[in-house]
Amino acid sequence: MSTAIGNTALAYARVWHLVDARGQVLGRLGTQIAQTLMGKHKPIYDPASDCGDYVVVVNAKHVAVTGRKRELKLYRHHTGFPGGLKEITMAQLQQKNPEKIIEKAVSGMLPKNRLRKVRMERLLVFPDSEHPYVDNIIKRYDTKIPLVTQPIE
Repeated sequence: MSTAIGNTALAYARVWHLVDARGQVLGRLGTQIAQTLMGKHKPIYDPASDCGDYVVVVNAKHVAVTGRKRELKLYRHHTGFPGGLKEITMAQLQQKNPEKIIEKAVSGMLPKNRLRKVRMERLLVFPDSEHPYVDNIIKRYDTKIPLVTQPIE
């Protein structure tokens, strides 16, 4: 008897997840989103296949960072022209385009291969709580780590 799930439609069905970024720490939020985009939460996970889900992130402009990263962290890119190195701080980027902060964090946590671009297309980030995918959402994630009130025996 084979225990393989196989290439069934139910196994590879894409689920839509809603993540509220308000007050969430950027790094931990990024790792959980990256794992969902890769499909690591599914029993059929294979690094070479694209079996991840859609992730809709709302309230991106309210994401939290620890320490002084908001003032000190720099995002750099090059225009391609001589002397074209551009820098922008996280605080400036959060005012200008807050979706880019989460997109860059998640992109850096995905494997650097041909599936990265395809997986990033399934990440939809919105600065406020309004988004056009309300009917598609099946799972809502509260990504905060629950506090343990009783000691584990």
